[in-house]
Amino acid sequence: MPVYYQTAGQPLLSVFMQKRRGAFVLFVLSLLLASCGEIKDSAPENYTRQWHEIPDAVPVSVEQSRYGNPDSYEVMGKTYHVMSSAEGFRQKGIASWYGNKFHGRRTSSGEEYNMYAMTAAHKTLPIPVFVEVTNLDNGRKAIVKVNDRGPFHEGRIIDLSYAAATKLGVSQTGTANVSIRVVSSQQDINRQRSNAMVESPVTEGDKLYVQVAAFSTEENALQHLGRLQGEGFRDVRLHIESKKGKAVYRVRIGPLPSEAVARQVLVQLKQNKHQNLKIVRNN
Repeated sequence: MPVYYQTAGQPLLSVFMQKRRGAFVLFVLSLLLASCGEIKDSAPENYTRQWHEIPDAVPVSVEQSRYGNPDSYEVMGKTYHVMSSAEGFRQKGIASWYGNKFHGRRTSSGEEYNMYAMTAAHKTLPIPVFVEVTNLDNGRKAIVKVNDRGPFHEGRIIDLSYAAATKLGVSQTGTANVSIRVVSSQQDINRQRSNAMVESPVTEGDKLYVQVAAFSTEENALQHLGRLQGEGFRDVRLHIESKKGKAVYRVRIGPLPSEAVARQVLVQLKQNKHQNLKIVRNN
């Protein structure tokens, strides 16, 4: 039996759930109805709240949506792979917003879309999750709860509710250049700290890195380093070593404080299609 989900920025989608080997696989079929295609999105009337009066969403510890996080799903012939973990995720791109057209409809997480709440849609983050959005055009910041899928326009990374778009100044411009980063609740932060304490710490003088790639030319290494920085990774370094009289340029991220953080970085790199990754220690 089909279950119908609304997906941000698209007509109502028919979603068929099938359980395979204990995991749910999501098949998304777009209903290209002429009547839906003619409906344009719009802002609510008589919305009087000023951007500085709108409070952020408050991150809380949440469980992942049972039906909103398949391994992959397809929209308009393109396959999207949902991330297994959101820890440490950062991204830059274009933000847009959605409003009246979808207000009151069911989101991909199963919640009802409320354009007056601080929510958003993302294509691949596990949902729900909280992210801080920074408008790079005006410097405004806001924390939103990601509970929906979209936007499916090329180049756009997040669809904001009308309230979030108003706070960030995106409702006036339609789109904006933004950066996003996942934020955790205080409860989750405390749990992560507790887990880190039982791990063997990185000893003084013993530095921990994730090696992303190795090259025989400095030019290729610097290009790869720039790609990582563009994806939002920090502390990207170039290690130059001599091997059989020839220089080897190793692109690494670090030093990192623990094995747990290194594994989180590995997960994010794999989501970004990096291969041949490994954790290395240098004294």
